[in-house]
Amino acid sequence: MSSSNRIHPTAVIDPAAQLHGSVSVGPYAVIGPGVRIGAGTSVGAHCVIEGETHIGEDNRIFQFASLGAAPQDKKYAGEPTRLVIGHRNTIREFCTFNTGTVQDRGETTVGDDNWIMAYVHIAHDCVVGHQTILANNATLAGHVHVGDHAIIGGLTGIHQFCRVGAHAMAGFASHVSQDVPPFMMVDGNPLAVRGLNTEGLRRRGFDAERVGALKKAYRALYRQGLTLDGALDALTRQADEAGGQAGSDVHQLRDFVAASRRGIVR
Repeated sequence: MSSSNRIHPTAVIDPAAQLHGSVSVGPYAVIGPGVRIGAGTSVGAHCVIEGETHIGEDNRIFQFASLGAAPQDKKYAGEPTRLVIGHRNTIREFCTFNTGTVQDRGETTVGDDNWIMAYVHIAHDCVVGHQTILANNATLAGHVHVGDHAIIGGLTGIHQFCRVGAHAMAGFASHVSQDVPPFMMVDGNPLAVRGLNTEGLRRRGFDAERVGALKKAYRALYRQGLTLDGALDALTRQADEAGGQAGSDVHQLRDFVAASRRGIVR
């Protein structure tokens, strides 16, 4: 099929936009001059893709998505910033992803193989990793970081500058105003840690040794009444004792907690 046959005649594509010949574009879509779209990506009807937006290969962008619009930040004064989306993402209806701001990294980034459901908002300067799930109406305020394999439940809001660690899970309609450590399950308003994301870890191939080490780390952080400094010391000892991949997991948890600026959910 030729490139012209893949693009609906009602689509409006700026001549300066760079689309691979295999990209398909649906009816009434609008694509601006700063847009680059890689091979195999499909853009649904009525989508608007604007700004300096770079989209990788084999993404599925469903109808009515808005990607690359100016950040919803009153400090934004038209500076050149970007939105970068990786490969093999599913982006469902009515999603809104904004470009970055110069007050941060100047770029909003979405990685690879993410499953992003309808009405999800990813604000300026967010960083979303790989293989995440963002359920319907999940909302990421500015400067939020979401780690690989994290799951954000529907109608969950994440406060600006918060981080959600790798393999963490936030339940339905949660109010996330502090950092969520890796491997944990949280939900509620006020937010509370409900336990280790054991089932999610097993589904991703964590063996009994790795899960056991993380269970022990969870108890040190949340169940033994330790101060935060005491818990960090305990995690350091546990990581060194476990060694191998299990020790690396505990080190990852410990380093995330130690680096938190907003404080962790605890």
